[in-house]
Amino acid sequence: MKILLAAQDFRCAEIARKAVITQFKTDKTEVRLVHALEPFPVGLAEEMGGGDFPDFVAARERQRERLQNAFSEASDALRSAGFPVTSVVREGDARDVILDSAEEWGADLIGVCSDSQKGLTRFLLGSVAEAVARHAHCSVEIIRIPSGQ
Repeated sequence: MKILLAAQDFRCAEIARKAVITQFKTDKTEVRLVHALEPFPVGLAEEMGGGDFPDFVAARERQRERLQNAFSEASDALRSAGFPVTSVVREGDARDVILDSAEEWGADLIGVCSDSQKGLTRFLLGSVAEAVARHAHCSVEIIRIPSGQ
């Protein structure tokens, strides 16, 4: 079984990897961790930042490094449990990155975290988990992030 885990941060990667370790057998499961970096508005940054534009670029690189470190820890834990695992950070809308990655890789299951956004935030941003569940060509498990974590 090929499981694609979509993680937006360290907390999600940690919860998702625990779910995989407790639910699946290592000899029949391959895992891919995927994170989508939202597109970086270079033109807007140049307009707003003026001479500070390099700070936007540096912040973006720090964000990418933090994600890779979080994925490295989750990947190491999955490998230690016996799972073959790869990780990918792709730029783009989270919904599209997750769905495209799952289809390209031939995932049998997508694990996506949900932090239960409510109200205006959910209306304006939508739920990535909901969009993935509606449009995926394979099964989707929504992994709930306990409140307060």
